This record gives sequence, structure tokens and C-alpha cells, in this order.
Amino acid sequence: MKYDLKQEIPLLATTALPIVYALYLWNSLPEKIPTHWNLKGEIDGWGSKEPFIIFFITIPVFIYILFLVLPMIDPKKKLQKMGKKFYRIKFFMILIMSLLAVFALYSAQNQSESSIKALLALFGFMIVGLGNYFPAVKHNYFIGIKTPWTLENETVWKETHQMAGKLWFFGGALLTLLVLILPVESSFIVFLVGMAVLTLVPLVFSYRKYKGLKS
Repeated sequence: MKYDLKQEIPLLATTALPIVYALYLWNSLPEKIPTHWNLKGEIDGWGSKEPFIIFFITIPVFIYILFLVLPMIDPKKKLQKMGKKFYRIKFFMILIMSLLAVFALYSAQNQSESSIKALLALFGFMIVGLGNYFPAVKHNYFIGIKTPWTLENETVWKETHQMAGKLWFFGGALLTLLVLILPVESSFIVFLVGMAVLTLVPLVFSYRKYKGLKS
């Protein structure tokens, strides 16, 4: 896949957004910032701001580099064949990770329970977006729902991603709504249970579909 600088500019700008925001906030951030919250949304862990900032601003950079490299090392070149669909997935993931980084930096300065709920809602939005893109993901080794059965059979891959696309889209929307209206403690529990369901259902579906095709 040829590197097109003009096409990459929006991605690079999105990747750089948390870095710019971190530089803007640097002097106003306290030396000790919250790094962990319990199920009640109460801060129960603190750390130095430098490692915290470096960690979050490097996440979008890592995602950008990862999506840059994956098409080059894909042995079947399926990611390259996705064309604009792959670009949209790449942009969406970089955007979400950059928003996550910006939100983490903002929350370090403005500590409240609403920050936790908003963070969970952001993850819910990410699930919705991934669900929207799942049906477009071609059979490959790197992105998508990679179970032994989807990797083994292209039909299983396709049907699993079609089913999971709907499940994650509507399930993610429901999770986003619930974490916004429920108390913080309930939001954590609902989100964890929801993620377990969204993870396990495609796994079981792919196994049953594979067994059905083989019988």
C-alpha cells in the first residue's frame, strides 16, 4: 500500500492532537494525578503526571504506526484490498484513541464522577463504531474477530462479522445510554457485563457456525 502524504495528513493531525493538548495543559496539571478509580467512581490510585501523559499521548501514535505497518506485513494482502474501508477504520480508531487521550488529560485536571461515566460512554461509542465497520472487514490475520474458526473458514468469518456488526452496533448504543443514566457503580457493572456478552456471543457463534458447516 503506497504511502500517500496528502491522505495521511488528517490522520497525522488527529494523532498529534493529544500531544498539542498535553503541551497546553502541562504547567496547569498537578504533579500527582489520579490513575485509578474503584467501582464507586472514587479515586483510589495516584501517580506522577509525566508517565501518565507520556502513556496516553503515545497510544494514538502506536495505533497510527500499527495501521501503517499491518498492510505491509499482511501475507494475503486482504487489508490492501479493503481500500477506503480500511482507511476509514484506521481513522476511526486513531480518532477514538486521540479522544481517549485528550479526555484522560482533561479528567486529570477536572476530577469528578462524571468523568468516569463519560469515559465509559466513549468506549461505548467505540463499540458502536466497530460494529458499524465489522461487516466490511475482509478475512485477515490482524483486525476483526479472530477466533480459530473465523480464521479457518472464510464463510464463518463473514457471517460472524455480519452478526457481530449488528450486535456491537446496537449493544454499544445501549451500553452508552445505560452508563450515562445509571449511577457510577452500576455503570461499571453494566459495562463489564455488557462487554462480556459482546465478546462471548461472537465467539460461540463462530464455533457453532463452523461445526454446522462441517457436519
